[in-house]
Amino acid sequence: MRLVFATKVSAVKLFRGLFRPNILLPIAGFVGAIAVWWIIALFRREMMPTPPEALLKNLDFILDPFYDRGPGDLGIGWLLLASLRRVCIGFLLGAVVAIPVGIWIGLSRNAWLALNPIVQVFKPVSPLVWLPIALAIFNAAEPSAIFVIFITSLWSTIINTAEGVRNVPKEYLEVAQVLEMPRWKQLTKIVLPASLPYIFTGLRISLGIAWLVIVAVEMLTGGVGIGFFVWDQWNRLNVSSVFLAVFVIGLTGLILDYALAKLQTIVTRRPARS
Repeated sequence: MRLVFATKVSAVKLFRGLFRPNILLPIAGFVGAIAVWWIIALFRREMMPTPPEALLKNLDFILDPFYDRGPGDLGIGWLLLASLRRVCIGFLLGAVVAIPVGIWIGLSRNAWLALNPIVQVFKPVSPLVWLPIALAIFNAAEPSAIFVIFITSLWSTIINTAEGVRNVPKEYLEVAQVLEMPRWKQLTKIVLPASLPYIFTGLRISLGIAWLVIVAVEMLTGGVGIGFFVWDQWNRLNVSSVFLAVFVIGLTGLILDYALAKLQTIVTRRPARS
């Protein structure tokens, strides 16, 4: 009897939990977006599939995302992993360069005067503008895509890191100087820990832009990747698979940002802003 009562109480709590605003409202937002898609599809039957039709046509990709049926016929899971590999390599290379440069700019006025104009000039340039330059340098699609991601990952991280360093309380540095703390110890014990929230903010922005850019780059360069998948399916007039790619790209970007935010929480021991 007690077990049945406890089960009913748990079910009631679960039911009530589903109607909390932080759960109900996101669900309502997704339902609304799907409803808009459905309405548009009803007026564009010749091209646009309805959500159920798109789901049925994509069951092969969804149920077996890692199939390999030979060259040019890979599951969407392999294509996603190829894109993620390019993004991770370019993003990590960009972080390795951008964080030290940002710290240098933040600490040195001369470095700020020398490098800030370069950052401000190149920052507004569309990442895709770098693609022809990268192809001219490397003469291959793979390193060119990584180079574009590398360039994309620089600017936000440099700017946020420099801003974080410039906002380190001067009292901390003055105390370190009084204690005759070596310069390298000031960097590792004071400057870097105090700047970490700014650095992670820059990294999260850079990663989001990098993931956005890789899709466009792969659409232009071809090869194996989620961007090429979008372009290939459109050329086949398979709009259902384009919708699947939209969902996969968006969900992957969300997971990447969430993972970096969790890493920020672990490293800084402070909750990351969503």
